[in-house]
Amino acid sequence: MIDLRSDTITQPTLEMRRAMARAEVGDDVYGEDSTVNLLQEKVADLLGKEEALLVTSGTQGNQVSILTHCPPGSEAIVELNSHIFLNEAGAAAALAGVQLFPVPGVRGALTAAGIRAAIREEEEHHPSTSLICLENTHNFAGGAVIPLEKMQEVYQLAREQKIPVHLDGARLFNAVVATGVTDGEFAQRATTVMISFSKGLAAPIGSVIAGPRDWIAAARRWRRRLGGGMRQAGIIAAAALVALDAMVDRLVEDHTLAKLLAEKLAQLPGVELDPSMVETNMVIITLERMPAAHFVEEMRKRGVLILSINPHQVRFVTHKDVSRAGVEQAAVIARQILKQ
Repeated sequence: MIDLRSDTITQPTLEMRRAMARAEVGDDVYGEDSTVNLLQEKVADLLGKEEALLVTSGTQGNQVSILTHCPPGSEAIVELNSHIFLNEAGAAAALAGVQLFPVPGVRGALTAAGIRAAIREEEEHHPSTSLICLENTHNFAGGAVIPLEKMQEVYQLAREQKIPVHLDGARLFNAVVATGVTDGEFAQRATTVMISFSKGLAAPIGSVIAGPRDWIAAARRWRRRLGGGMRQAGIIAAAALVALDAMVDRLVEDHTLAKLLAEKLAQLPGVELDPSMVETNMVIITLERMPAAHFVEEMRKRGVLILSINPHQVRFVTHKDVSRAGVEQAAVIARQILKQ
């Protein structure tokens, strides 16, 4: 099968498996796992934050962050099509008692004006605004990079209003590779940041959140409450360290294949797509003549796995375990289906 559903299906590299096997470990709940400590130190330094904390997943990282930032009954501003709003099973409400205020963005980017209009006045009928959440790259905007200047505008407004900013940077390294802007420059425009190693970087598990020292101390307690207090977690951290050292620069290959795929798909009948809008490793097409679910099923029958994201759109994601030949074959099969 040619699997283009997500970059989460990537298999760990041989180097990762070897690093996991030989990792020095201890009890991380006691702060005694040297491999975890090394990963957390490296991420904090990379992002320019005081400290960092290993968590099991990007969703856990985002939700620990919301729990740490937001008192129950308050409100967090999020982008309308953000992962936190659409794909985290209502966790902010279920776990933190936090209401999400979805605001439409432009290709996933919230504007300072849109956020300003959403910030609640201090009035007893309203929840207080306790957090602003950004996402970079933005999944459902087709892997779009949120420009640094847009993040700066939001961060400046947030500082004026004394509201923290959390960055869902699950695919932040894709933004780094696509733009040449450093991890630290993006992270400076947020109070706290989550990065993931189990997507395009191909580690089997693990994300890290980073922020101020006292905030991380509080986040550690929330991680514990959610059952995220891991023991010999160095076997997870070891793969993430390999991902940091060896897997970031190769993301450019995924971006190149996504652009190639976009150019081929844009030529197909009944497909709406502007290839110039593909910035990283995701291609979202709008189908004008065929339901998305039917197209996905027909592709599956012919050996290509993709996802429908709504009744009219499907998503293709390139990653290290799909080749140029696989991408070209997927485009050929798509053409066969759409010309029927």
